[in-house]
Amino acid sequence: MKQLLILSGKGGTGKTTIAGAFIRLACAKAYADCDVDAPNLHLIMARDIGPRLTDYYGMPRAEIDPGKCVGCGECVRNCRFDAILDGDRCKIDPYSCEGCGVCEAVCPAGAVSLKPVVAGELKLYHKEDRVFSTAQLKMGGGTSGKLVTEVKKQMKSAAYEGAELAIIDGSPGIGCPVIASLSGADMVLIVAEPSISGISDMKRIVKTAEVFHVRIAVCINKYDVSPVHSRKIQEYCKTENLPFAGVIPFDPEAVRAVNNGLAISEVDCPSGVAAKEVFGRVMGLLFQGFGESSH
Repeated sequence: MKQLLILSGKGGTGKTTIAGAFIRLACAKAYADCDVDAPNLHLIMARDIGPRLTDYYGMPRAEIDPGKCVGCGECVRNCRFDAILDGDRCKIDPYSCEGCGVCEAVCPAGAVSLKPVVAGELKLYHKEDRVFSTAQLKMGGGTSGKLVTEVKKQMKSAAYEGAELAIIDGSPGIGCPVIASLSGADMVLIVAEPSISGISDMKRIVKTAEVFHVRIAVCINKYDVSPVHSRKIQEYCKTENLPFAGVIPFDPEAVRAVNNGLAISEVDCPSGVAAKEVFGRVMGLLFQGFGESSH
């Protein structure tokens, strides 16, 4: 099963909108939302089905047994994260504790222990022959990269036999969730925004993907907002020998479609037509290989 990962260097480029369109066009049997900090692909891809929920446990956090605590303050003095509130019976600030275990090691009364904490929630949607895997990280929850890995594992293990393509909506930026999303991907489609910040962040995500030796293609969303910057993106792709998959115009109908829980490919609109053309080029690159005609 080939994995197409859709990324953007920054938020707001329309990455999820394009991912939703591709999933509909491909009739994908397996797909995932790996933006675990702010997932929203389910708003258009899981309108009529409920998920199976599983708690995700991240890094453990310290707990203090007030019946054993003698108030010596050793844990307070040794906590480098200032996560322990001093007082008659010390308490832990759950948003500051990193679960390092120093407090447990220095407590002379054995009052401190590390306990597993629910850091997020894995969600798996089933419908007929399709599976959709995603997750929601809790506020202050860490290990987002590990949660992304679990999202992808869940998708692969639940995917039905015969699924040839998995489409994955990644997160913006170049942090841990993106790194975890890149693992195992066959190709990355970078959705670029025609702006100064969009170009800068696109270059960063290109460099990140190159580190993992993942094949890269680029498309521009809302290209007509700034034709000058759109040309710069195309020139960059040509200079760097990156396949350019096409452009999608700014389209108020796309906003209306998403607000109605639809993918733009399900609506007769300029952005939907353009998305189909980009999709065709991307599928050619993914299944037939990269050649000179890709530019």
